[in-house]
Amino acid sequence: MKVKIYGSKGCLQCLMLKEFLKKHKIKYKEIDVEDNEDAFKKMVNKSNQDRTPVVEIDNKIIIGYDKPKLEKLLKIKE
Repeated sequence: MKVKIYGSKGCLQCLMLKEFLKKHKIKYKEIDVEDNEDAFKKMVNKSNQDRTPVVEIDNKIIIGYDKPKLEKLLKIKE
């Protein structure tokens, strides 16, 4: 399972998302879109959003820190 987080510095939802993933021992790749215009454009193209976080899990997009959707896609039961 591939998990990518498109995030930015100072993004509270990004921090919450990363803590959630760490808690459940989910490995992820973090992509900072704040200083990387190409990454920012890629995130917008995939999600139609210009705000972070955007999460990509096996080519499925989740906008923001949407815990129920994350739990469903990652098969986590709390």
